[in-house]
Amino acid sequence: MENIFDIESGKPQPLGASPDRRGVNFSIFSENATSVELLLFKNPKSKEPFQTIKLDPKIHKTYHFWHVFVKNLKPGTLYAYRVDGPNDPCQGFRFNPRKVLVDPYSKGLDYTNWKREDSISDEDNLSTSLKSVIIDSEKYDWRGDKPVNRPLDETIIYELHVGNFTRSKTAKVKHPGTFSGVIEKIPYLKSLGITAVELMPVFDFDSGDPKNDWGYGSLGFFAPESSYCSEPDKASHIKDFRDMVRALHKANIEVILDVTFGFTTERGKDGPTLSFKGLDNTVYYNLDPNDKTIYTDLSGCKNTLNTNHPIVSKFILDCLEFWVEKMHVDGFRFDEAALLSRGSNGEKLEYPNVIWNIELSDKLANTKIFAEPWDAAGSYLVGQFPGYRFVEWNGRFRDDMRQIVRGEKGMISTLASRLTGSEDLYHDSGRRAINTLNFITCHDGFTLNDLVSYSIKHNESNQENNLDGLDENYSANYGIEGETDNQEINNLRRQQMRNFLALLILSRGVPLISMGDEVARTQKGNNNAYCQNNEISWFNWQVTDKNAKLHDFTKALINFRKQFKLFSDNYDPSEIIFHGCQLYSPGWQDPNSKVLAYTFKNKVHVIINMDDQDLSFDLPQLATRKWHLSFNTADKKSPFYPTGENPQINLPVFLAPAKSIIIMVAK
Repeated sequence: MENIFDIESGKPQPLGASPDRRGVNFSIFSENATSVELLLFKNPKSKEPFQTIKLDPKIHKTYHFWHVFVKNLKPGTLYAYRVDGPNDPCQGFRFNPRKVLVDPYSKGLDYTNWKREDSISDEDNLSTSLKSVIIDSEKYDWRGDKPVNRPLDETIIYELHVGNFTRSKTAKVKHPGTFSGVIEKIPYLKSLGITAVELMPVFDFDSGDPKNDWGYGSLGFFAPESSYCSEPDKASHIKDFRDMVRALHKANIEVILDVTFGFTTERGKDGPTLSFKGLDNTVYYNLDPNDKTIYTDLSGCKNTLNTNHPIVSKFILDCLEFWVEKMHVDGFRFDEAALLSRGSNGEKLEYPNVIWNIELSDKLANTKIFAEPWDAAGSYLVGQFPGYRFVEWNGRFRDDMRQIVRGEKGMISTLASRLTGSEDLYHDSGRRAINTLNFITCHDGFTLNDLVSYSIKHNESNQENNLDGLDENYSANYGIEGETDNQEINNLRRQQMRNFLALLILSRGVPLISMGDEVARTQKGNNNAYCQNNEISWFNWQVTDKNAKLHDFTKALINFRKQFKLFSDNYDPSEIIFHGCQLYSPGWQDPNSKVLAYTFKNKVHVIINMDDQDLSFDLPQLATRKWHLSFNTADKKSPFYPTGENPQINLPVFLAPAKSIIIMVAK
């Protein structure tokens, strides 16, 4: 077939498809390829290219970059590659010219003809392949939008799944399960008082995979997830995402993306060949040094990306900077971030290149960066994650608070540490307490409602014989497993949920609330709903009315935190005084204690009684003011009081109910 578009040599940078007024420059990296073909398609239904451009390495190759400029080509055109080279799995090489590959730098993917199984077989998959879409990412009217840049110590995060947030009919949105659906729910988010949303993966992933509702394992790292877009035109997907960001920013809500760079959807040797595997397998993946047919699996997802190889490190940094500069994202949460600290053979690096590139990037200097500081291979870096800017998901906070609320004895000093920013974990390493992200629950595990309703996980519907998911959840059912009509048990469960929320919002660090916890969302005891794109995972908006009291309680806590600026970044330890039932006697060494009280700046007094009985607590005396009650988690009718309606406490002691948290303010 004769060429329709004329070509020029092109240039190696930038990588990807870069349109300008003259045409489009294409560039990909492959160190070990022997030949590269660029395929151009007329439309999504095309099963054959209208033009195939074979790149001459004498003209279209600079070192390990293959490039070409196609004159007069326009955005919206679909493209892909065929790449040939050594096919020797024993040496790690898996080049296969029969496989059609998408560009790692694609800003849009087309699934029209795609059949995943054809990407796994050894046969030619031209007619059923994925395709990349040329997109001009420069054209968009931001209307003056820019990142919010809110200080970390004023940040309150709400983790949500874009699809599951509005897929239920109860959401009553025009475009369920999309970025547009999130826009329609901004008034709800705004009213709750959160300051940022953390979106579970929105990089384009194989949403047709029934085992990947969460989206971990990306296909298009520069492309918004297709199924979350309301517009069918692939070229408009970037616009859909930007519309959501702009709307959230207008509501003064930041956007943080949950990103996965430790592994990909290509899985192991029996997985599909979609991009990296066919471009240069030995560069992009960690392979077993003793048997290079085997992919090193440190992620639990069949492969591990070779993140500290220079070209992969560049890819990751390019991706992050794109989402900040072109998409106005405010921050990132790195899933299984400990993988970023490993070398090509899985070894732990003292100074991992990719982490320090992120830490020191000028373009990311004002971007919030969060790390889940562990991986599936046993690396647990809480308090030790490389770099200083990363805010760590504090798994110790989660586990300790769960045990304390459940009623474990002798954890009072631990409780004090978690409340004041886990300085036992961060101070000696030169970090600050603002390096802790505090959470009780998240997408991975029980919901808050299920944490106090189930003693064991119930993942039978995942069809893995209930073997998946964590077994140790530090949960309790308080008498009956699951839902019950027993009002006494239900009252205690609600009280414990209020206790968890109070401890989360009162603690120094960045608090994260999981989607629906503020209205007691349930997953029926499933603590690993990664494959449940159904009512188990969907937000049921009917519970916002049913459990409005818990929502109002959460909102009041958030407002309280903002009003009193609890534990700001410049917090002085001398501003807090700890007590037990008696003033100035916290009982640090008491192995049976379940209580703690503290006074903050002589303005706020908190009593934490996780004992099974009511206990009397001495109150600090105030010279000219009185203590007024703001929160009592044991009061099922009035667990909080609006500002100005706080009842005065006139006695020198306060009887704190069993398993309660009391918050007072000085007036």
